[in-house]
Amino acid sequence: MGLAGLAHAADDSSVHKIGITVGSMGNPFFLATIRGITQQASSQAPNASVQSVSADYDIGKQASQVDSFIAAGVDLVMFNAVDHAAAGPLVKRMHDNRMTVIAFDVGAPGADGTVTTNNVKAGELSCQYIVDRLKGKGDVVIVNGPPVTALIDRVTGCMGVFAKAPGIHVLSSNQDGHGSREGGLAVAQSTFVRFPKIDAIFAVNDPTAVGVELAARQAGRKDFFITAVDGSPEVEQSLRQGGGLIAATASQDPFRIATTATQLGIDIRAGRAKTGTVQLLDPHLITADNIASYRGWNASRS
Repeated sequence: MGLAGLAHAADDSSVHKIGITVGSMGNPFFLATIRGITQQASSQAPNASVQSVSADYDIGKQASQVDSFIAAGVDLVMFNAVDHAAAGPLVKRMHDNRMTVIAFDVGAPGADGTVTTNNVKAGELSCQYIVDRLKGKGDVVIVNGPPVTALIDRVTGCMGVFAKAPGIHVLSSNQDGHGSREGGLAVAQSTFVRFPKIDAIFAVNDPTAVGVELAARQAGRKDFFITAVDGSPEVEQSLRQGGGLIAATASQDPFRIATTATQLGIDIRAGRAKTGTVQLLDPHLITADNIASYRGWNASRS
C-alpha cells in the first residue's frame, strides 16, 4: 500500500500545522526524514506550517517538545519516540488535545498510524551475513542502543539468526552505544579490553558502526568485520571505496518512510485512512558486491 504515491487535492485543509520530533538531528537518517516529511507536506498540504525539533534521545526533552506543539496548536505530529515505554503517556496527551500522531521509524503506543522499516528483517539480514561469512562459527558482539522499537526489533532479528547457528557465541549484547558514533566508539573501546578475540560485530545502526570502526583503527584491531543497519551516506561511501571494516548494512529508505508516514497522517486526519494502520517497509542488504546498484539516501527524489 503506497500511500505516498496516491493523488489527492493540492491543498488538504485538514492539516494546518505539522510538528516533527526526532531522536537526533546529528544522525543523517533523521535529516533525510525531515526532508521527506517537508516535501510531502508541501505537495499535499501546502498551506500547512512545518516545525522540526531534535529530542537528542532525551524523553524529558521530547515531552517538553510535545507541550510546545500543544501550545502552538499543531494538529499532526510526526513522532519519532526516543523511549517506547515512556512514549504512551505523550501520545495520550497529544490525543487529549485532538492531535493526530504518526509514529515513524520507531513505534509508539497508541499512535494513530505507524510506518517503519521491517526492523526484525533488517537485523536478520545483517546477522545472517555474519553467520554466512563466519561459516557458522565464531565469537560475536552486538552493540545495542536506546530502548526504541526499531533497535529492539533489530536485535531480536539478529539474535534469532544467531540462535539457529550453535557455533556462534555472543560475547555481549547489552551495551548501549546510544545510536551514535561517540557511543559506538566508547562501547567498542571497553569491549576490546574485555574480549581480545572478536570475529564480528553487529551494530544496531550505521553511526554506531562508524564509531566501532574508529575505535578499531585507534586500537589497531583488524581481526573482525562489522555489520549494521541504515545504508547511510558515510557507510555507502566506505563500501564503494573498499578496505574498511564495515562489510554490510541492511539499508533503510528514510525518505520513503517519511513521505509514506506523512501521507498516512494526512489521510487519517481527513478520514481517508483507518486509524491504527501499520506499514513495514522492506530493508535490503548492501555489501561491496552490490553497492554499485544502491540508490542511497541522497539520491534525487520526486
